[in-house]
Amino acid sequence: MTIARRDSEVAVDRYVEAIAARMNARVAQLSAAIRAVLEEDIADLRGDPRTVDLLGASVEANVDTLLHALRHNIPVDHIQAPGAAVEYARRLAHQGVPANALVRAYRLGQRRLSELVFAELHEMAIPAEDRVTAIERITGIMFDYIDRITEQVVVIYDDEREHWLENRNSLRALRIRELLTSRKPVDADAASTDIRYPLSWHHVALVLWFPESDEDRIPRLQQFARELAQTLEADAPALFVATEPACGWAWLPYRADPHDLSARIRDVARAGTETPGIAIGPPGTGFEGFRLSHRHAERAQAVALVRGLANPIVAASDPGLSTAALLGGDLTETRDWVGEVLGDLALDTENDERLRETLRVFLRTGASFKAAAGELDLHFNSVKYRIGRAIARRGRPITQDRLDVELALLVCHWYGRAVLRTRPS
Repeated sequence: MTIARRDSEVAVDRYVEAIAARMNARVAQLSAAIRAVLEEDIADLRGDPRTVDLLGASVEANVDTLLHALRHNIPVDHIQAPGAAVEYARRLAHQGVPANALVRAYRLGQRRLSELVFAELHEMAIPAEDRVTAIERITGIMFDYIDRITEQVVVIYDDEREHWLENRNSLRALRIRELLTSRKPVDADAASTDIRYPLSWHHVALVLWFPESDEDRIPRLQQFARELAQTLEADAPALFVATEPACGWAWLPYRADPHDLSARIRDVARAGTETPGIAIGPPGTGFEGFRLSHRHAERAQAVALVRGLANPIVAASDPGLSTAALLGGDLTETRDWVGEVLGDLALDTENDERLRETLRVFLRTGASFKAAAGELDLHFNSVKYRIGRAIARRGRPITQDRLDVELALLVCHWYGRAVLRTRPS
C-alpha cells in the first residue's frame, strides 16, 4: 500500500469520525425524525402511548449505537442489539404486531438515517474522492449493522411470540382481538362458543394495568378480574385477555343491564391492596355493546396514561372524560388550541390551576356562583373573585365562545400538564 493511499484512508477515517460525532451530538433530534417517519408509514406501529414511547427509545438506542460504531471504528460483529430495541421487539410480539412491520421499520429507519448522513456530508468540506469513499464506508457499515440487528430482534420476536402464545391461552385472545376489530358480520352465538363467553348478554369492559415492572403481572391482573366479577355478582366468570406483561383486558357479564358499575368498582378497588390501574367502559348490550364498552375503556385508559397518575381508576362515564379523550387525539395540536382559547390561564402554575378548576365548575353548574361555591366548598365571594381573576388571566370575556372555554377547561382537567404551557423564562 502506497503512502498516499494510507494517508487517504486515514483522512477518510477522520471524516467518518467527524460526521458521526456531529450527528451524535444531535442524536435525540435525529431519532425523533426517524421515529416520525416510522409512525407515519407503518400503521401497525401506532400503538398505545407506552409502546410508541418505547419505539422512540428503540430508535434512539439504535442510532446512538450505530454512530458510536462509526465514530470509534467498532466492528459490527461485536455489537448486540440495544436493550430498548430488544424490549420493543418483545412488546410487539405480545401485541401481535406482524414481524414484517418490525423488519420494515429497520429498513425505513436505515433509509431515513442515510438521508440524514448525506445531508451532514454536504455541510462538510471534504474532497470529492474522499467524500465518495466516506459514503461507501458509512453505508456499508450501516447496512451491516441493520442486517445484524434485524436478525437479532427477529429471533427475539419469534421466541417471545412463541412463548406468549404458549402461556397466554392466545388462540382465545387472538379470536377476541379479531372480534374487536372485525368489520364483517359476526355470528355472535358461534363466537360465544369460540371464546367461551356470552356475547349476547350485557357487558362492562375494563382495561387493567400495573406500572412498568420487570415482573409478569398477568396472574395478579387475572385474579383481580376474577375476584371483581365475584364481588360484583356477575352472572358468569370474567373474560380476561393478557395484552402485555403488565396489562390486560376484561369483561364482566350480566344477564340484565347492570347500569353504571363505576362507583362500586371504585369501592372494591380502594378496599383492596396492590390494586392495578383501572379504566371502566360503560355497560353495553350484545356483541356491539361488547366492543363499544371496550373501546370506551381503552380511551379512558389513554387519558389516564397521559395524565401519569399512579394506579388511577377512571371511567368513561366520568363527566367529560370521553369528550376529553376525543379532543386529545393529537396532544400537540390540543395544547396549541388550549393556549389560544385560554390565554395565560393555560399556564402550568398552581394559581392558574385553581382558577381553571373554579371556572370549570362554575360553567358546568350553569354559571351559578352559589352552586359552584357549594361544590367547591368555598365562600360565594371567593368564587366570584376567582372567576373575575380567571377571566382577567384569559384576557377577554367568555360570553362569545363559552363552549370553547368549557371544552378547553375540560381538557386541562383531564390531561393536566400534557396540554398546558410552561411559564416563559
